[in-house]
Amino acid sequence: MTRRFVGIAMLVFVFAALPVALGAQDYAPGQQGSSNVHIVAHIPMGGEMHVGDIEIEQELSRPYAYVSLALSQPSGFNVVDLKNPSKASQIYSWRIENPELHLGLGALRGRHFRVNGRYYYAQCFQFFPGGPDADLGLVVFDVTGLPDSSKVREVTRVKAPYAPGGFHDLYAYKHSNGQVLVFTSVAGKPYANIYDGQKMVSGDPKSGLIGQVPNPGANEANGGGGFAIVGGYHDYFVGYDPATRQDKFYGAGNGGYYVYDVSNPLEPKLITSITGVAGVTSGHTFTPTPDGRYAVAEVEYQYAPLRIFDLKPGLDGTVKTISRPIGAWTARWQGLPHNHEVRWPYVFVSAYEDGLQIFNMMDPTNPYTVGYYDTYDGPNQAGCCNPAWITGQSKNPKANGVDNGAFGVQVRNADGLIVISDIATGFWAFHMDGFDGWNGHQWGMPNVSSAQDWDNGPDGAPKIGKVS
Repeated sequence: MTRRFVGIAMLVFVFAALPVALGAQDYAPGQQGSSNVHIVAHIPMGGEMHVGDIEIEQELSRPYAYVSLALSQPSGFNVVDLKNPSKASQIYSWRIENPELHLGLGALRGRHFRVNGRYYYAQCFQFFPGGPDADLGLVVFDVTGLPDSSKVREVTRVKAPYAPGGFHDLYAYKHSNGQVLVFTSVAGKPYANIYDGQKMVSGDPKSGLIGQVPNPGANEANGGGGFAIVGGYHDYFVGYDPATRQDKFYGAGNGGYYVYDVSNPLEPKLITSITGVAGVTSGHTFTPTPDGRYAVAEVEYQYAPLRIFDLKPGLDGTVKTISRPIGAWTARWQGLPHNHEVRWPYVFVSAYEDGLQIFNMMDPTNPYTVGYYDTYDGPNQAGCCNPAWITGQSKNPKANGVDNGAFGVQVRNADGLIVISDIATGFWAFHMDGFDGWNGHQWGMPNVSSAQDWDNGPDGAPKIGKVS
């Protein structure tokens, strides 16, 4: 299909004074990507409407990617071995028991982490009432023994009977105090849970739950947020700010976007927020730049661009809440850019029908596309999720939305490998010319991204005795 990658011309009325990335890049059928983006590997995984998010380990000595299987049953995950990226292969699969009885989103997000020298993978689940495991939040696996798949073992199941619908998302973080923390969304609840990773994998009877991050815009009465099965927070990022010596939680959820100080995980403190933004009633994804000055924010509806905000007025206390973006970007105004990873000055985007997209935000008021590859070869408007499926009356999630195609994206900092999970076409790996790895210091930034240093903790944090 022919696509035209343009800016956000149709949003000029909303963003009257807002600089917007414009382009005029057409390509003919068969020419799916820009000349600077190259396919490294592609593995189909289960056909239409079956692939969820993606995770990749950062150590080259552990060349493993994890692909969640969601939407259509059976739910679970696959492990891909990238030791030789051009010959990537699937080496392990896990599926939930009695898959045909389960209802709902299934396995969405997975994250890896390390505790006491062992490697773990946590897979979150969202099963709806009416079928089994509606109280299942996540399952943790010990994956230390990979590539020997016979050594992968289930460690624990974290359940939340108080929140039917499970956990929509999770984020594993090496805290500046040495702890490994796992943050999760909670279906129907106006907060995110915080778990101690070490207690979680040691079989703590309470699964290591140590705290919660509230969402000021959500409450029990509204189901925890604008989308009750998700909860108060949809997606989030947690990172260390060397300038303020704070561990910060960046949460997207009902009402907008919120920044908390979680230096003391037992007592999160709200720092600033982004609320009252035109076209935003509930935030979806919220990712800061390495220095915490700017943030890229998504809201989940067709035609919505990625908005770029300057957080400085809120962090300085100049304003109580931020309500206007300073920039915006989209691949195609009819589409919907989705999940994204910031590796300053680049932002790597899984843009549903528009596949992998990469833009440069060196000037946050004027971002521009630098590369792309369309991983989705299906029709437009053939995405998830129909109401009958959400309520358990249908086994078919397919509807007429734009949320089909590239779902998840991750970047391996050591060598710049880019991986994409596509709902319809499976696992992809790419390389972009000139991007052979990332370290924030090379750009005059803190070395802060979603990639964690499990040995040393966050970049710039005081070095203390290891806790985990």
